[in-house]
Amino acid sequence: MSQKFTIARLVMGGERFEVMINPDRALDYILGKPVNISQLLVYETIFKDVGKGEKASEEKLRKIFGTTDPLKIAKTILDRGEIQLTTEQRRKLIEDKKRQIINFISRHCVDPKTGYPHPPLRVEQAMAEAHVSIDPFKDAEEQAKQVIQALRPILPLKMENIELEVVIPPKYAYSCYSTLRSFGTVKREQWQTDGSLKALIEIPAGLQPSFIEKLGSLTKGSAQVKKVK
Repeated sequence: MSQKFTIARLVMGGERFEVMINPDRALDYILGKPVNISQLLVYETIFKDVGKGEKASEEKLRKIFGTTDPLKIAKTILDRGEIQLTTEQRRKLIEDKKRQIINFISRHCVDPKTGYPHPPLRVEQAMAEAHVSIDPFKDAEEQAKQVIQALRPILPLKMENIELEVVIPPKYAYSCYSTLRSFGTVKREQWQTDGSLKALIEIPAGLQPSFIEKLGSLTKGSAQVKKVK
């Protein structure tokens, strides 16, 4: 098949309906980006079989979709049917999703022996060893939780959140506040009379080293961080 187009297919009422679509715009559509259906279609034609060049009859279209409008029907096919991707597109989607899963595991899990996260490369190697398969269309967090179970016989993993008590000097308090929120949930904050900030923040355990490093960098080592639980 030419890489200039691909196919979206839907089987309804025992009948097959296909449209020819631009693969790049189809990928944008799958990823939720705004795409004009008319620009996505190669032809504003509903086919019974693209490969044979057979068009679907107006009678069948009206019976199944209640309309013969190709744009309305094409949207139904795209939303409810199967969109074929090129080999390169599928490879890239899987790679991107795998990276998201690895990042989730690195952020939310630690080695129970050390209390520190495993390096992303080690997580990736364990995934390969466990022969983990990635679904490019399934939510990364949902898959990550399944992957964690598959990795545990190979890689000791403990998924948990921790609470840290943070004290930031007046000079850096306001500029660091957005950083606290970006790492986790600020459960309590107390602005002291001298302008310093005392806060309780809950973060994924795997983020503790990078959080401390980031805060130390922003405050030139003057912030105080203490683990509560």
